[in-house]
Amino acid sequence: MSIEVVMPKMGESIQEGTILRWVKNVGDTVERDDVLLEISTDKVDTEVPSPAAGTIVEIRAAEGDVVEVGKVIAILSSDATAPAPAPAAAPAPTPTPTPTPTPSPAPAAPAGAGDVDVVMPKMGESIQEGTILRWVKQVGETVERDDVLLEISTDKVDTEVPSPASGTLVAHLASEGDVVEVGAVIAKLSTGAAVAAPAPAAAPVTAPAPAPATAPVATAPAPVAPAAIATASVSALPRTSGGRFYSPLVRSIASAEGLSAAELDAIPGTGLEGRVTKNDMLAYLQNRGSAPVTPSAPRPAAAPVAAPAVASASLSTSNGTDDIEVIQMDRVRQLIADHMVRSKQTSPHVTSVAEADVTGIVKLREKVKGSFEKREGFKLTYTPFFGVAVVDGVKAFPMINVSVDGKNILRHRRVNLGMAAATPDGNLIVPVVKNADIMNVTGIARTMNDLGNRAKAKKLSPDEIAGGTITLTNVGSFGSLFGTPVINQPQTAIIGIGAIQKRPVVRTLDGEDVIVIRSMVYLSITYDHRVIDGALATQALAAMVRSLESMNEDTVTL
Repeated sequence: MSIEVVMPKMGESIQEGTILRWVKNVGDTVERDDVLLEISTDKVDTEVPSPAAGTIVEIRAAEGDVVEVGKVIAILSSDATAPAPAPAAAPAPTPTPTPTPTPSPAPAAPAGAGDVDVVMPKMGESIQEGTILRWVKQVGETVERDDVLLEISTDKVDTEVPSPASGTLVAHLASEGDVVEVGAVIAKLSTGAAVAAPAPAAAPVTAPAPAPATAPVATAPAPVAPAAIATASVSALPRTSGGRFYSPLVRSIASAEGLSAAELDAIPGTGLEGRVTKNDMLAYLQNRGSAPVTPSAPRPAAAPVAAPAVASASLSTSNGTDDIEVIQMDRVRQLIADHMVRSKQTSPHVTSVAEADVTGIVKLREKVKGSFEKREGFKLTYTPFFGVAVVDGVKAFPMINVSVDGKNILRHRRVNLGMAAATPDGNLIVPVVKNADIMNVTGIARTMNDLGNRAKAKKLSPDEIAGGTITLTNVGSFGSLFGTPVINQPQTAIIGIGAIQKRPVVRTLDGEDVIVIRSMVYLSITYDHRVIDGALATQALAAMVRSLESMNEDTVTL
């Protein structure tokens, strides 16, 4: 079957992207998540991964082309249609030109024929699927470009999906609650651009609706979704088990088919980091059908024991005591918990701590904070100074600005600085200061202030929380001297800032040791020992300390 690759949505205000380079060419065989091409937008340059495994049969946009969001830029063939070459070739073109009864040139027609695909957007490097929370617009409604069509949820963020064009919503191809893979078509818009006579126009509009419903069968959980949504208890199966993460889609299928956690752990995974994919599940279930003896009914009964909330709830009610309050984790807290566990399972964490004399920064801030706030409209905090120091450390030792891809180390040329920010509901999010390596203290301060405010208001766009290469977290904002934070995957280092305190320290003046009062701070670096050794991490940390201690009113211009 044919799978469309579309220009992804990279942010609320991004409506188009420029194709920088095709990494794969027509005829190349690709795996899911292989990089197909590199694109550039107003906000970010990024790679576009393949939404599925298959062969590239057509490239519809050339390098240098500016393409609107949602437009088809390539076609993949998944090889799943027919074993015989000759018969397979005949049926294959039939589904492709469904919108208009034209011969083989028809695949190019949908791009300008008045129909626009709305696809599940890519929300981050490790995000492969999203859950549809709510359809804001219904079939038949007229929408303007950038009107919110629906709300979706991923492992990292809840967000709104805007309309890629003006027109009429003619089909929902996924329901509320469905888990849909990135790149799958979830709705159809009709722009009315290709209509000459009113009657023929109505036929193509209704025809495309059923057609995509068959196309996404390879990616959307159509065969099992109704049962999964209606009866499956996804929460009965753990999100992580045996060092492996299970997506909501996989857990829905497993619950609907009555698989136990132990049985799920035994399925070989072919996805990223050994994850079980939908295809792995379907292949397993096909073979499992020949052995109906599997005791699927009793096993799920034991599964809830693994869920702490359920166990605690039954314990407190059965005892009838008032000394335990059971608080259910909200969805975001569950995702954070899973992310933290996966990080610990993925990276061997090591932390090194150093001490910096930031008296010069404290004096500088005290001197300029009034004029700075008057000029910029927000308060100057210490965090931007630490942001500059982290950038200086990365520039001196770039091998801490890396991530891991299997047996490869990916060194990032830009410093995209993540900043851990608390939200009003008590959860955590990490917006990213893109290209921090070309900013000064004021530039980083402006960006941090903007991202922090919108993080509190839950107004961040997906691309603003994606693409970080190293993270900074201020563990001293509530008085902690230092901390050992957990690495924000897929990064390999995170810097912790402790509380700035005045302390007596020993200094040498005129050859004599004297005790003086200085503003001191502890700095920590937690790093992934798979790719960052202690010598490299501590040298980078020392470079950050030197950067901080060199900052004062004579060296920093705000």
